[in-house]
Amino acid sequence: MDRDALADFLLRRREALRPADVGLPEGPRRRTAGLRREEVAQLATMSTDYYTRLEQRRGPQPSAQILALARALRLSSDERDYLYRLSGLSAPDRTVVTDYVRPGILRVLDRLHDTPAFVVSPLDEVLVQNDASRALIGDASALTGLDRSGIHRWFARPDEERRRYREVDHPRQSRALVAALRAAYGTMGARSRAGEIVADLSERSPEFVQLWAAHEVARRFEQHKVIVHPELGEIEVDCQALFTEDESQALIVLTAQPGSEAAGKLEFLRVLGTQSV
Repeated sequence: MDRDALADFLLRRREALRPADVGLPEGPRRRTAGLRREEVAQLATMSTDYYTRLEQRRGPQPSAQILALARALRLSSDERDYLYRLSGLSAPDRTVVTDYVRPGILRVLDRLHDTPAFVVSPLDEVLVQNDASRALIGDASALTGLDRSGIHRWFARPDEERRRYREVDHPRQSRALVAALRAAYGTMGARSRAGEIVADLSERSPEFVQLWAAHEVARRFEQHKVIVHPELGEIEVDCQALFTEDESQALIVLTAQPGSEAAGKLEFLRVLGTQSV
């Protein structure tokens, strides 16, 4: 049981909720951000004293109360699993990190010749990609060590990695990547590759440290993004993610509106290949 992390996580999630989010009246003169401790305790059908001790790092290990707490705080599946592990309990392993790409995903990828597509792990490691993807975002096959992770590169090598995104999109991308790393860390644990990335970036990047402290937990992909190609400039694409059944891998497909300028650029890249990358 990680009492410090558990207390911080509960506090952050409680502060992120409004009474209306959980069906409670707003009420006058609220002096604290988010829900009150007694409101969370009420929703979780536990005593206020018990919940308060959890936030004050002196409570007993929660067990039967975990699901009630997760429901009270409106946690996502990723956040729920993370809560289990902070409490020293086992959660269903929905994600198993492996470089082995599922045959079904590969069959789909093999049929995508005219649009960028690639398969990623929970740590944003590109496991396999098609030629159109290499032309658009670069060839990931030569990457080794922690740099295989796009999350690691984003904070450890920002001058290189972030040039593919508009500067205005950097803060949003940073938050999304750290939230994804939180989800992977909650599943894999501190002694995993996710733990190595956290430890390394905690020494390298003040931005990462600040975002990590926010305890956002989610694995998500922007449905619409702008990729900046070194020669063709900005290319607006829609992003679709197809997850394996156990959610351990995701096939990412990037498409553009037919007849648009972006579609023309993607077609040019498909013909050009990887010569300019």
